[in-house]
Amino acid sequence: MRILTASDRALLVEAADLDEAMRLNLAWDGLPGVVERIPGARTVLVRFDPLRVSAADLAGVLAATEVGGGELPRAGAAVVPVHYDGEDLDEAAALLGVSADELVHRHLAADWRVAFSGFAPGFGYVVSGDPLFDVPRRSSPRTRVPAGSVALAGPFTGVYPRESPGGWQLIGHTDAVMWDIDRDPPALLAPGATVRFEQVRARARLGGSGAERPRSGRADAARTSTGSGDADAAVEVVRTSLQLLVQDAGRPGYAALGVSASGAADRQAMRDANRAVGNAPSAAVLESVGGAVLRFRGAGVAAVAGALGSLSLTEADGTVRSVAHGEPFATVEGDELALGHPERGLRYVIAVRGGFDAEPALGSRAGDTLAGLGPDALAAGAVIPVGVAATQPVEPGAVVRDLPGPGDVVELEITLGPRDDWFTAAALDALTGQEWTVTPRSDRVGIRLQGEVPLERSVGGELPSEGAVTGAIQVPPDGQPVLFLPDHPLTGGYPIIGALTDRSLDLAGQLAPGVRLRLIVKENS
Repeated sequence: MRILTASDRALLVEAADLDEAMRLNLAWDGLPGVVERIPGARTVLVRFDPLRVSAADLAGVLAATEVGGGELPRAGAAVVPVHYDGEDLDEAAALLGVSADELVHRHLAADWRVAFSGFAPGFGYVVSGDPLFDVPRRSSPRTRVPAGSVALAGPFTGVYPRESPGGWQLIGHTDAVMWDIDRDPPALLAPGATVRFEQVRARARLGGSGAERPRSGRADAARTSTGSGDADAAVEVVRTSLQLLVQDAGRPGYAALGVSASGAADRQAMRDANRAVGNAPSAAVLESVGGAVLRFRGAGVAAVAGALGSLSLTEADGTVRSVAHGEPFATVEGDELALGHPERGLRYVIAVRGGFDAEPALGSRAGDTLAGLGPDALAAGAVIPVGVAATQPVEPGAVVRDLPGPGDVVELEITLGPRDDWFTAAALDALTGQEWTVTPRSDRVGIRLQGEVPLERSVGGELPSEGAVTGAIQVPPDGQPVLFLPDHPLTGGYPIIGALTDRSLDLAGQLAPGVRLRLIVKENS
């Protein structure tokens, strides 16, 4: 067993093989101080609370774990009907040295079982005892893999629950619903379940795959408020921004189902805005990338934190007054809040007293853009009810943060690992020795960075899928890093050279295109 640093709040434990990784993951259920575990092909990512256990003490406990043999616990059975008509069926068969018919026959006959979940909600990594199945990923990933695609990569079969990018070899498709938030468990391919694939004979494919589940966990933001207060209190979107989402503290604890925590990209801004209006720190807010216009229905109190830009309130009689950043302000029927293009930072956070009463999914109102959970991105005309849960007084006196603008240089603190040993010494020097520029190809999944010197690997080949934390710095083949934000996939196959420390995450959520970064390695305390 080898224990590696994955961040200042996570360790990555290497196991001998998939079987040992699954047994270790089960053995650590309920371990004090452990927040969440994300099993991988030969690893277990262990996230912990540093206020409850230190990394050194936890590593000692993990290293002392002994696992026995015997049958692993089962978690039900699933049948997946498959049309074996995938674009890569012939190529995958050739890579394995068999005919397409033989590949299909072996796929149907193998004893499949879900080893772990990751990448996206409902995406199960399904493994068998048949040694035939060890297929390399595509050299060039597709930007669009249809929902319901049945695919191979390494020793695994997977089914894409929704349309997404992907580099697996496509051998067929299914109309089975892979993820349904109203099902228990929501994932058809839940960890531990046995899986049997059944062949569906060729027939005309209906428009759209049933794998794009009928209920995605996204909410109708315009639903009627269920609060006991003013049922008319709401906020209407008059003009949307580049992206306008409902966010809260996220949904941690569902990693085993392939669900990331998501939540506000700038947690401090969420807390500041909520405190200003008297909400609980984690009450649902709006997160706006760029300017927007919002109209208030009914009387209330609001505040804007996060990005810095012009803020104005146009009252029903046409009077325009400025709004102070971070300070609570009263609103009445018909008032319109205008958020100007941010001058510093990227994301505004708007709080209203009582919080936004959007429909929760898995206990959270956060809109997860990769997983498709929570409320959809808001468009003009959307109406979001306001809740009635605030019990604290408003709190003026917010401290304005110094956020970067395009061209500014900021420093972010990182820890190295877990895969820094996959890179050359020159790459490690470049990681911390040069400036990185935030590119426009960035979103809540990740920030794509551009540096003059790409990061060169010393270890070639593919990395078996393993867990990743928010803030992880993943390096694809072109050597230009991707910095993961809250909606990132839970597992991935590109090596992670380092990760932001927890105190750097909120600033990362405010980095606009053109901002330049310097990455500073955290000294061991």
